[in-house]
Amino acid sequence: MELKIFITIFTAVFIAELGDKTQLATMLFAADKDVSKLMVFAAASAALVVASAIGVLAGSFLSEYMNEKVLSYVAGIGFIVIGSYTLYQA
Repeated sequence: MELKIFITIFTAVFIAELGDKTQLATMLFAADKDVSKLMVFAAASAALVVASAIGVLAGSFLSEYMNEKVLSYVAGIGFIVIGSYTLYQA
């Protein structure tokens, strides 16, 4: 069961991160000939770990005060709002 959860989370985050601004910024840093590719990888990886840790902590905190179903609705509405705004700006 733990492996299934791991694969689900990994796949969702991996797909969400493909082609986003973070990946594009990382590619630009890596394109600089004077910058170590290992340093770019390490810094970008550390940033994603810290951002994910903040997400886990925020989710844990919110789950103490909100029902899981309500939290799912709030997250879904948030995604719809962001998507609508992005389409409006296009």
